[in-house]
Amino acid sequence: MEKALTHDKDNSGVKYEHYGDILFFLGNTDAAVTNWKKAKGFGEQSPVLDRKINEKNIANSLLIACCLLVMLSCKARKQVLVTRKADSTARTSDIAGKLAAIRANQVNFTTFAGKAKTKLSINNNSNDVTLNIRIAKDKRIWVSITAVLGIEAARAVITPDSIMIINRLQNVYIKKPFSYIYTYASKEVNYKTLESLLIGNAVPELLNEQSTFDHADGNTTLSGSLNDLVYKLILGPDNKVTQTNLDNQRQAQSLQVTNNTFIEATNRVLPAQIDIASVVKDKKIQVNLHYTKADFEVQQNYPFSIPDGYEPGK
Repeated sequence: MEKALTHDKDNSGVKYEHYGDILFFLGNTDAAVTNWKKAKGFGEQSPVLDRKINEKNIANSLLIACCLLVMLSCKARKQVLVTRKADSTARTSDIAGKLAAIRANQVNFTTFAGKAKTKLSINNNSNDVTLNIRIAKDKRIWVSITAVLGIEAARAVITPDSIMIINRLQNVYIKKPFSYIYTYASKEVNYKTLESLLIGNAVPELLNEQSTFDHADGNTTLSGSLNDLVYKLILGPDNKVTQTNLDNQRQAQSLQVTNNTFIEATNRVLPAQIDIASVVKDKKIQVNLHYTKADFEVQQNYPFSIPDGYEPGK
């Protein structure tokens, strides 16, 4: 192929683009980007080609996004949109009763499998990826990230004690204790925070009797603080989470998670759209996650192994 391009009198940008695709598939990212840039130089213009050229930037985005998720590979049923209706059983004036009603309306599950079209943006540098997410409640979160051409770019496993990431674009891996997350999030965040945000549940620590309750336009707002972390939780009339706000001014960190367009999956209701906006010191991070498939209580595995030749990352 390389010889054919060298003697190509037509200087076809399409051929250079296809050759770049082959090199990328074989793991030679630098050479792939070089050929994609040549294709662009010969007049090939498309958003897909631009995304391919920016592919190397996806690697760093993926690592940060895996940490940000702190703050589907199985057959799924057809999505059914859900109209959010008021919870008629939640009419109580005491705080303990209100908290019990909220907890009763969160998603209870043993396993979850989801597939989400996702846009990752760090300091306005955006990439479109697909996340395949599997969760074994209280045990592990498994994420596979695929980018252009459906090739896996990274894989991660997060447990209550550790975080492991394989970066296939740069042939490196990370094995760290869960505390590694605190580079990107407040120390009040834990493994349960991750599970809650991915499913659309209320973060458990925010449902406490020290919270201040406000009611307006059918919505309920819980606000308060946990050490340096100031929080605000907005729930709809159905006691499902509409928005979670976490702010730690001392560490210059803030996180806003907004849930939109709720769907039904395996007799449970969860948000189809989860929009995450985060500021971590000088980094502005956005994750727009849209579940295209979701299912609960399915048998699944969580494969993770570090390929030979991969070097430890920082």
